[in-house]
Amino acid sequence: MRLRRVRLSYKGRTLVEEPGRRKLLETEGDLELFCDLPVNLDASAIQRELSAQMPLYDRERLEFPSGLGSMMLDLGEPIGLLYGASNLLEYPIWSLTHTELIESFLAQMQLNYLAEYRFMLERNAADVYFLVGSELASPPLVSPATFRRWIVPFARELIELIHAHGKLVIQHYHGQIREVLPDFRSMGPDGLHTIEAPPIGNCTLTQAFETVGDRIALIGNIQYDDFRSYTQAEMREAVRRVIREAGGRRLVLSPSAGPYEDTISENAIRNYLIFMETGWAEGKA
Repeated sequence: MRLRRVRLSYKGRTLVEEPGRRKLLETEGDLELFCDLPVNLDASAIQRELSAQMPLYDRERLEFPSGLGSMMLDLGEPIGLLYGASNLLEYPIWSLTHTELIESFLAQMQLNYLAEYRFMLERNAADVYFLVGSELASPPLVSPATFRRWIVPFARELIELIHAHGKLVIQHYHGQIREVLPDFRSMGPDGLHTIEAPPIGNCTLTQAFETVGDRIALIGNIQYDDFRSYTQAEMREAVRRVIREAGGRRLVLSPSAGPYEDTISENAIRNYLIFMETGWAEGKA
């Protein structure tokens, strides 16, 4: 078996990741070295790197059937790199012991991301931007207070920048959203995906609408596993149930995620078609 290692060396110290065996950040010392790594803040260097990637992106954009929707771009958020590199058994502890160090790191990363977002926005690269970081530092993994320090100010600044260029923002969040739902209202996205009722999450669409009112369009919500397991009759009823609960409020009907597999079953394919057909029919009724 071939094992792929990642090695980062800085100031005479080395971080090592071995997929399936060791995360890049396992100890406090690893975290402290990682947060001390230099962040690229050279706008011209960032522009050169992104410019090299634009031809591939432009080819994909030309292939997109514009009459059927809009391009949506996910550039990431500051928390993503830290979360992906961390041992998630230690990560919640660091939110208590190293919160200021991590905030300083996130602030540096934010400057890098702002440069990337400005580059894409100035080139009219997409109509919608998809922010996925909020679920990576939220309850019950870390406290609501940590969410408000590691997520809210950085997301709000990105959203304000995107809106200043006349584009839309969708934030993505799986899990226990009810306690932090008011914070999404303060961040100000145009849409929020996805609201999950118990037992998967802890918030119904009704409860979510009570919190956000008409300020945010809610996007959801048929669970991905339901597409694989439901009969066609069950899928029709699930779609109708979501539309009934929305009661004419701002809802974009959507799966919660997926598909993840390279190929999906015939039953899942049929259910995707039933999902779209029923949503179209019921939404116009």
